[in-house]
Amino acid sequence: MSTAAATVPIARSTSASTPGIVIPEGHTLHTENNSHILISSKDEAFLNPVQEFNRDLSVACIRIWSEEINREKEAKWKQGQERRAKRATTDVAEGKEAKKVKGMCKEFGVVVEMLLLLPCPLTDTFRLVDNASGSSLSVAQAEGHDMEKSSTLQTPEGFTRNIEYRPYKFVLLEALSATGLRSIRYAKEIPLVRFVVANDLSESATAAMRRNVDLNGLGPSPETGEGKVRVNEGDACALMYNHRTEKSRVDVVDLDPYGTAAPFLDAAVQAVTDGGLLCVTCTDLAVLATTNYFEKCFSNYGGVPVKAEYCHEAALRLVFNTISTSASRYGRYIEPLLALSVDFYVRLFVRVHSGAVEVKKAASNTSMYYICSGCQSFFEQKLGRTIEKVNEKTGARSYQFKTQVGPPVPSECSDCGFPLHVSGPMWAGPLHNPEFVSKVLEHVEGNLDKYGTSARMRGMLTVAKEELHTPFYFTPARVAGFFHCTTPSLEEVASALLHAGSDVSRSHACPGSLKTTASRTDIYDVFRCWVKKHPVKMDKISNTSPAARLLAKEPRTEANFTKHPKSVTQSSKVKLVRYQQNPLPNWGPGSKASGIKRKRNGEDNE
Repeated sequence: MSTAAATVPIARSTSASTPGIVIPEGHTLHTENNSHILISSKDEAFLNPVQEFNRDLSVACIRIWSEEINREKEAKWKQGQERRAKRATTDVAEGKEAKKVKGMCKEFGVVVEMLLLLPCPLTDTFRLVDNASGSSLSVAQAEGHDMEKSSTLQTPEGFTRNIEYRPYKFVLLEALSATGLRSIRYAKEIPLVRFVVANDLSESATAAMRRNVDLNGLGPSPETGEGKVRVNEGDACALMYNHRTEKSRVDVVDLDPYGTAAPFLDAAVQAVTDGGLLCVTCTDLAVLATTNYFEKCFSNYGGVPVKAEYCHEAALRLVFNTISTSASRYGRYIEPLLALSVDFYVRLFVRVHSGAVEVKKAASNTSMYYICSGCQSFFEQKLGRTIEKVNEKTGARSYQFKTQVGPPVPSECSDCGFPLHVSGPMWAGPLHNPEFVSKVLEHVEGNLDKYGTSARMRGMLTVAKEELHTPFYFTPARVAGFFHCTTPSLEEVASALLHAGSDVSRSHACPGSLKTTASRTDIYDVFRCWVKKHPVKMDKISNTSPAARLLAKEPRTEANFTKHPKSVTQSSKVKLVRYQQNPLPNWGPGSKASGIKRKRNGEDNE
């Protein structure tokens, strides 16, 4: 613990809800799940209690990712064992004699001979099983052996030698930790965490972190001198750049800054190992989700935002594009696992891989969008296209990468005739991996008591799992406003689109929204049919308005508003909490810590 933390006068009172924890004078105790932190009245580090949903979701997603990466490594380990067994059998059949190296087995007090055959992987654990009793004793673990000299073990008489897989423990780096609450929760709640590096630029924040880490029993142990949460004071980018070499990369990087994460993304995509996880929060939706500061959005994210009701989904796609282009510079590409627009921020979970072919596909997953200023129709212009060819004889796949033709629309909207404005470039691929989201949802439903915001997590994850990959969503109320007509229900609009052969889902980003594979023109045809049954008073509609031009066209097909069996999604069947419900008075992003000097990047949105 630092000197600053050690000299705080200790009050005589303890917390009634957490007996045994002594609260220093001038501090308050904040408890989240089974983690506790002390918050100083001096505003030494920023904490936003409303972000509990963010932290709960992060714990669940990182935990599921860690289990997935562990399964992948175990599968590779088993394949390696099979190859080694096959080679060993071949060596014996060919009469090759292995070099013998003697070692002492202290557990049994007998000399054990070790044969030099093949290098032992780091995930191996050696055990001797007593044939009579069935009990097992550990002989050696891979991390305590010279890999070049210890590979297979000749067992004592009466014992059978087993080689077991040792679960993969990962390293997590939280670049902007503030109070350290997030890092502490990761260390305590995710079983496969090896250790967490908790960094902040602020001296007072790192002092608070050390105090909170010790409070939770995660500080340096007397035996090793290292704790499960290791506090570092320094520049976030410099720390991540120090981990950019292949051997020093970490498994997970978490960025949760106060404002934009853009300055940290270049370092972050290099610091994550292949298949590792990048978690990103951006709280600058005033920049990402409006065109009021489009020049700032372009300088931060390299793209122009959208002025439309689906601006929050566009914000996610702008951040994804920034991560994708940052990774592409280093021969890396992204695999989105989950991306949510929540309250006043966006939260993304992305796997980072290396691969030349997939990097070349990035242009095909990137689009410009032309947005109508009158009716919010959008027209997609992809920047590239990928042609995949499969060899009929060998089944091998080859790719050709071509530029894309365009533009997709004239200078005016084909639906209402109003001018278009340009947005992007932004990510045009999927926002979520349904298989991953399903596993996170299953985990949450089995551990509802372990997450304070589990009800909302279930709702958001259920919607995200069902969400279509196509951009963008719409709300019947807004489209009805363009037509100046009464608003049909969600079920009626969804049924009409489904009867027409289009797919429909909800969107997590906006209450009362729908996503569909139908074109915007198809959606407008549904509303034109609706207007025929529910006429509009044309005397109050200007001839130059979008409504007049939309209503002037006849629908190409007749819409069927009869209830469709698939119009009720799983997220609609169950009463779920999907959207924020004012947890506190005047809730929101909060104000950054003002009692300390911030040099550059120590501001965190915990």
